[in-house]
Formats: sequence, C-alpha cells, structure tokens
Amino acid sequence: MGCCGCFGFTRRKPKPLRPASRLNCRISQEFLLEEDIDDEDDNSYNGEATNPTHGDDGELPNRVKRAEEILKFREQNGLICRRIPVKETDKLIRSEDENGNKMINEYVRECKIGAGSYGKVVLYRSSIDGKNYAIKAFHKSHLLKLRVAPSETAMTDVLREVLIMKMLDHPNIVNLIEVIDDPNTDHFYMVLEYVESKWVCEDSDPPRGVEENTARKYLRDIVSGLMYLHDHNVVHGDIKPDNLLVTRTGTVKIGDFSVSQVFEDDNDELRRSPGTPVFTAPECCLGLTYRGRVADTWAVGVSLYCMILGKYPFLGETLQDTYDKIVNNPLVLPDALNPHVRNLIEGLLCKDPDQRMTLKDVAEHTWVIGEDGPIPQYQCWCKRDRLG
Repeated sequence: MGCCGCFGFTRRKPKPLRPASRLNCRISQEFLLEEDIDDEDDNSYNGEATNPTHGDDGELPNRVKRAEEILKFREQNGLICRRIPVKETDKLIRSEDENGNKMINEYVRECKIGAGSYGKVVLYRSSIDGKNYAIKAFHKSHLLKLRVAPSETAMTDVLREVLIMKMLDHPNIVNLIEVIDDPNTDHFYMVLEYVESKWVCEDSDPPRGVEENTARKYLRDIVSGLMYLHDHNVVHGDIKPDNLLVTRTGTVKIGDFSVSQVFEDDNDELRRSPGTPVFTAPECCLGLTYRGRVADTWAVGVSLYCMILGKYPFLGETLQDTYDKIVNNPLVLPDALNPHVRNLIEGLLCKDPDQRMTLKDVAEHTWVIGEDGPIPQYQCWCKRDRLG
C-alpha cells in the first residue's frame, strides 16, 4: 500500500535529483524543506500557545487574507460547494483509550503514515463512526519559524490550504473533514478523508508503466477534478502522481493543497513556483510570471507520461540540469506509442503555454473519450440549487 506518498508527505528526507531506471516518485520531494518537526505526540512542546493567524507585523499574511476575503465573498453569494461544512473545533483533548492508544478528541491513533517538513500525517480511527482518517499534524510555533517568502511563513501555506479546501466538494478531490485548532495549545490538526489504496504510479514498471486503459481511467478522473478546481479559480500548483490517490474502487482523488492558490477572477498570474521540479512547466523554470492553470495542465502531461512510460520526460543530474532540460530539450516518445496517446502527450507537454492543450481539449480528445464517452460534467450542488 503506497500511503507514504499521500498528502505530499514522505517517510525520509529528499534525495538529490538523479537518473532513475524505474519511476521513483519519491524523488519529487526536492522542494520540501528538509527540517523535520518533532512527533505530534512527543510532548516536547513547552506549553506556550502561539496565534497562527498573525505574522511578525500582527497582520494576516497577504495571501491568506486575500483567500479569506474570497472565501467570505463566495459564502455570501452561495458559491461554496460544500454540502456538509468543514467542522471547526477549538478544543483539544489529548488522552488514551482503554488499550493505551493515544487519542486526540474522538480520534484514536493507529500509525504514522508519512512525514514532511511542515508536519506529519498520521492514521487515526474515529471512536464515533469507526472510520479511518488521515490527520495532518503541525506545531504552530514551528510553522511560524519557517519562511517561505519574505513576508510569509509556512503557517501562511497551511492556513491557505485550509481555506481553499473549505470551498471544495468533488468526488475526485480529497475531502477536508475537520480542523482542530485550540488557541491554548501549539497543536494544529487537519482531519482528512483517508484514501486507503495507492497512488497512480505505484504499479509503474518500465517499459510500459500502467496499462493504457488504466491510465485513461485515471486521467479522466484527474481532468474532472482539476477542471472543477480551475472553474472555481483554484490552481493546485503541485499535480504529480503521489498527490493523485487511488481508492479501493479505482477512483482517483487529488490531494495536497499546501501550495495551492485561489483567485477572485480569471487572472491566475503567479510569480512564486513552489511545486515539484520534474513536474514544473518551462515558463516556471525561467523565473518569470506564469499562468497557474496552464502550469497545472503541463503537470498533468508529465503525470500521464509517467503513467504510460514509467519514467520522467525531463530529468537531469542536478536541479538546474533538470530545469535546463525542461526548457530546452525536445520531447522524446517511443515510435511504438499509440498515436492517439502521442498526440495527447505532445499537446499537454507543449513548451509554449499559449499553444498548450487545455483541459477542455483533453476532455474532448479521442483517446480520453475512448469507449466511455465524454467526461461527465460535475455540477456543484449550490448551482443546482440556484437553478431550482
């Protein structure tokens, strides 16, 4: 079971980029900071509470503040796509069950399933409904110490991730269930839907990657979820196989919104590109402004290439070498590749963002439609309600 890649966390610190004979999605953690926090249950914190909503100047960081304003606007105009709102809990009770297992509120700890620079992801079981949940656990004081931009800390990213996930309700997107933030403790928890199967590249093995029909099914789910995000002015920013989780029934769900951005209109111009190097679009490698939606689409193309061929399209010996190849090297595809797949990958991995295939183009592509027909259009419950 490939859960160690879930939600953007990995078991070990990242390794330098290097050539790989088989697909190794763990290589894609290059941009994560390497400092790891203490376990959320190690009682190492000194007890001083930290307010996560204020930066050094006592103000909300600009991007979180803007995301909050957009969220409020959407709430006021009935544009929030959640049938069941995210539960917000401001009281944390740490205890043990009758078997000595550690608990946070109703959740009983099962095991750690991943770790990263910002925090850890732990498998918990609810003592109320019996279901498993993946809980991201953070120390607020640690997040406030990590600078991700001149005026932003890692807490900025976490708060924005929460705000964005509060908007979303789609069958191909991992669901945020609850946020636990007790102002009297240093702990901060995100309770997430647990996807207990694998991630889309787990079964990849050269020379063929996953089977073509499986790749088609996965791609249809990815495009459906990402079109929903883009329609709601959300740019994911880190589409890659280990953020594309497959349920036991074979449905793909997009996870990890830790570097995502939300916009109030169609202006998705960005400057900061915190995504994963081998999935980074050429325009992002040049240090210029870029459009978030088309950068996401490039990452879909890289992910499809990985699924079909079991390797990365552009991978260098070093980080800069990888960027140079993304920008300058031609795309190489096997002669024996299905011509429809070739056409699709070439369209997605077009280096000119203005000429790159759009998600709408992908949804209407002959190979994607296959025998299944067009990708179903998911209509938000709030829009259905307004339309009567």
